[in-house]
Amino acid sequence: MAVKVLAEEPAGELRFAELRRRLPGISQKMLSVTLQSLVRDGLVARRVEPTVPPAVHYRLTELGLSLEIPLSALRVWAETHMPEIDRSNQLADESPPN
Repeated sequence: MAVKVLAEEPAGELRFAELRRRLPGISQKMLSVTLQSLVRDGLVARRVEPTVPPAVHYRLTELGLSLEIPLSALRVWAETHMPEIDRSNQLADESPPN
């Protein structure tokens, strides 16, 4: 989800706090761990301004930007098949456990 939010940013770069605001329900720790992993994988670049407190900015790298088409295809697939998935979940919830 963080990749999607960064991809939608016209300026191309977001601060940590803004990313957190745009991802409701994610904890600060989970966002931090996710961003560290994305930076380590080379999908996201991190820039720190030496202010007090430090201002940390994130942006997609070229490699991260290359995910746009595959992620878009996955979103279309999920939207197309969500009714089937919902029905399957409903049936599973209604069935007694084995």
